[in-house]
Amino acid sequence: MSVFTALLLQRLRRDRLQLILWVVGIALLAYAVIGAVFDTYGTESERKDILGVAIATRTILIFRGTPNGVSDGAFAFFLIFAWLSLMGGLMSTFLAVRHTRAEEEQGRAELVAATQAGRVLPTLATVVEGVIANILVGLGVAVGFILGGLEPVGSFVAGAAMVATGVAFLAFGLLAAQLFRTSRGANGISVAFVLAAYLLRGIGDAAGTPSEDLLHVTPAWPSWLSPIGYGQFTGAFVENDLVPLLVPLAFAVVVIAGVFGLQSVRDQGASLLPGRAGRATAGPGLSNSLGLAWRLNASIFAAWAAGGAATGLLAASLSGLVGDLAGEAPQVVDTLRSLVGDEASLEQAFIATFYSLVGILAACCAAQVAMRARQEEVHGTAELVLATPVSRVRWLAEYWIVGVIVIVGMLGISAVAGVLGALRGANADTVIQNIWEAAAAQLPVSLLFLGVTLVVFAFLPRATIPLGWALVGVAAILGLFGPILGLPEWVVDLSPFAHSPVPAGDGTDWAGGFWLLGVAAVAAVVAIASMRRREIASGG
Repeated sequence: MSVFTALLLQRLRRDRLQLILWVVGIALLAYAVIGAVFDTYGTESERKDILGVAIATRTILIFRGTPNGVSDGAFAFFLIFAWLSLMGGLMSTFLAVRHTRAEEEQGRAELVAATQAGRVLPTLATVVEGVIANILVGLGVAVGFILGGLEPVGSFVAGAAMVATGVAFLAFGLLAAQLFRTSRGANGISVAFVLAAYLLRGIGDAAGTPSEDLLHVTPAWPSWLSPIGYGQFTGAFVENDLVPLLVPLAFAVVVIAGVFGLQSVRDQGASLLPGRAGRATAGPGLSNSLGLAWRLNASIFAAWAAGGAATGLLAASLSGLVGDLAGEAPQVVDTLRSLVGDEASLEQAFIATFYSLVGILAACCAAQVAMRARQEEVHGTAELVLATPVSRVRWLAEYWIVGVIVIVGMLGISAVAGVLGALRGANADTVIQNIWEAAAAQLPVSLLFLGVTLVVFAFLPRATIPLGWALVGVAAILGLFGPILGLPEWVVDLSPFAHSPVPAGDGTDWAGGFWLLGVAAVAAVVAIASMRRREIASGG
């Protein structure tokens, strides 16, 4: 067996669980959305109404895609491709950083480079693994579309678009690993790049030129800056044009070639961008272990809070459209009510739907705080803290306290952003009240994922990161897409997001929220108490 083959198989074996979750999850979502298209938007007139409202309001296009007709395939591609590409992009960038900068950060890359593998073959193996992963995702999406009843040619064009966009994001992840000294920094800029690509594509669609029949949009120039935009330029199921995919593929080739060039002149463990110089003395905030835990998670909080603020501001800005939706697109109204319940007013349902997205962001933020504890353990820095008069129980309890702070802070920031966006609108007082209630309703589910991820860290430390993300991802898909996709009620109820309190009428039913808070408290106690007997495992 050649050295390259051994490295590639090692990566595939190490990532087998994560790749299965990503590939199968994306493929199942592609398959499930087809059933929703046929069930919820089965007639041509219903689809025309939806596209007419989306093109008229434009901002809705940021969350969907480029309208390109009312055929089954074109409408499904409009609904889901941008979201699938976002998921594929996150998979690709995480994979790239995990096998490059993270390996250097933990000292393993230097050991491998001292063998016959050198410094080039490990990176080449990562590139090949990333391409294989994206091909599997593309095939999964194509098969999902075909099994859902769409025609094969358009399905494989959509799959090819997934591959091309994913490989472009993979290349950027590899470049970020060369630029930043830490895997956290590389992952942070990579996630920002993926989200920026999604947002640029959305702005391009929103600023595009609609056709006279309001069934098609020609995107504006911002879409040309996004790999996702070029995936949409294929016009899957209509034009089926593969030529636009040459742009993200060319971008990937140029960037990957640059990565190999940079790696040949860069010292092992070094980065092209210097790390920020630290202070000569620690500030008062770092005088204790709680302050250190907060400092380590401050950047995580800032990143997710920015997303929460943007979502909250968007929710308030779009709340004035609910009257138009009721008259022009009753199918959208039915979808909103299926997500939050029939008791809520249309305005409450609209705001609650947007803040359910904020809840997902808060849950991701909470889970990442727990994952940070695992990273500190792996890197050996947790041992340095525990060598002082800080017990393991206190150490993990402080991470839980920081998690609670970032959750409350993030939800508060999203609510304030929503309030600022609602001040100039009609019925401002009612909208502001709904915003505060909807933001507070996301607290129980966010605390639950904080506690559950800490439990995983306490009992299955090696699975903390993959299992933590998997739990949030599956719960988010079931809670957000389950009602839309017509999944059985018992399946949707498996997601904690389905039990979040929902503002309805003059009050909010917190029955489910209290159960979530109780489970979250029990999980936190179990995780923290278990640290009395758990050993710290550095480098695991």
